[in-house]
Amino acid sequence: MKSLTKAEEQIMQIIWQKERCLVRDIVEALETPIPQTTVSSVVRILERKGFVGHKAYGKTYEYFPLVAKHDFTKSSIKAWINNYFDGSPKHLVSFLVSENELNLKELDTLMKQLETLKKDKK
Repeated sequence: MKSLTKAEEQIMQIIWQKERCLVRDIVEALETPIPQTTVSSVVRILERKGFVGHKAYGKTYEYFPLVAKHDFTKSSIKAWINNYFDGSPKHLVSFLVSENELNLKELDTLMKQLETLKKDKK
């Protein structure tokens, strides 16, 4: 899956949240104001990359996601783990534990989820 720039991802997050929207809806949802022409350019780039589709109502375009947020997240996390943790989820978890980003309760919850997955695969 293609990667997104920070601006593209920011706009994509809004499109995923709204599911169907106009450029002005995206502009209104942005925390930091960006000119409508810039947002429109980014949306067209997202469309060329295959992330967004549109339906035309005269000169007005309604945009919608073509890539599910879950699919993009899955692909991005896999790439991130490959780039920063040698492709090892174990290294990622170890890093999170050593940096105190995961506490014992959260680790226990993860372990229970893993046990459930293990049972389901049998």
